[in-house]
Amino acid sequence: KGKQHPLLQGLLCGLACLGQDPKPRGSLGRRQRSSQIWGWMRQGCWSIPQTTLLFLSPKDLYTAPDSCKGRCEEPYSKEDECHCDAECESNYNCCEDYYEHCRPEGFSSSRDAVTDEELLQVSEQLYGADHNKARPQDITINPQYRAAPDETDDQEDRSPRPLYAYVNEKLFSKPTYASFIRLLDNYQRATGREEEVTAEELMEQDTFLREVMKTELMKKLFAFLHKKNRYGSEQEFLTDLKEMWFGLYSRGNGEKDSSGFEHVFSGEIKKGQVSGFHNWIRFYLLEKQGLVNYYSHNYDGPWDTYPDVLGLQFSWDGFYKEVGSAFIGCSPEFEFGVYTLCFIARPGRACHLSLGGHSISIQTYTWTKSTYGPGKKYIATAYVISP
Repeated sequence: KGKQHPLLQGLLCGLACLGQDPKPRGSLGRRQRSSQIWGWMRQGCWSIPQTTLLFLSPKDLYTAPDSCKGRCEEPYSKEDECHCDAECESNYNCCEDYYEHCRPEGFSSSRDAVTDEELLQVSEQLYGADHNKARPQDITINPQYRAAPDETDDQEDRSPRPLYAYVNEKLFSKPTYASFIRLLDNYQRATGREEEVTAEELMEQDTFLREVMKTELMKKLFAFLHKKNRYGSEQEFLTDLKEMWFGLYSRGNGEKDSSGFEHVFSGEIKKGQVSGFHNWIRFYLLEKQGLVNYYSHNYDGPWDTYPDVLGLQFSWDGFYKEVGSAFIGCSPEFEFGVYTLCFIARPGRACHLSLGGHSISIQTYTWTKSTYGPGKKYIATAYVISP
């Protein structure tokens, strides 16, 4: 699909303007003729000698659909093969020659790329800013049996006691915890069933986002992403967070039955198995109700304080999770922020971080079957990689 080139528009306009010329062409000198042409251009109407038309090929009159030549700052259109607007780099949909022709002053893949070293540094900053995390005395866990790699799919309960022996529930009165917990009962866990989002549930999403954005941790994350030209304002960041995490898409047969938040934090049931479900608060609350049965763990992180990391096996109301890795004892904003960082900086790849001097990796995936805004991607999943 080609687009009409400005040169063609000028030619058509110029032909229409020939009748405005008060003197025969031969009676004007070169300087006078140039002056008249520029005058017409300023008026939005100019002419070119007819012989020029004989030497214009179609590629001179139309822009290529896979090129940014002549298309810089062109408004986004979903019909285009690739894009040349200011947001195309952050949306991963620029034409290959974007920088050759447009050279934007905003986000640049080379100048504003997040390096591995920067990921290590900013993750340590987020770790240090998690002021709402559990203290060592706030949580007592019983990891019990450690499963070998060939035992994780046995579906055998090798731990007679619950995973959580004690949790100080005063943590849950903190604003980010309280607003997070209110979100957990907003979903149908079975994929293939359309989610019906009420006005109250939309308000709960907004409340959670507003509360986490008040924290030092999320302000540090925004400052980092702003410096990297990912977002121009905190409001733009907040709007994008709501779309990438809470925007609905279909994991089933076309029904809008899932979102990144539901999958990662609340959990889903798909094809008879637990899918997602990587949150310690959700696990504790369901275990307390007798709906989650802890079986074993295959990984226990090196941290001697919170947040810690476990790779665990469990059943949820009879449905099995073979390996469900999760942070233990972190605040909602920490998990939300770290996953967001990795989704933006390393989508679809292992994201290597440092927490308290220990290495850890996060895996995220984008949902590729549908988009929001100018071709942006939803979060499909995010979780800690447990060795």
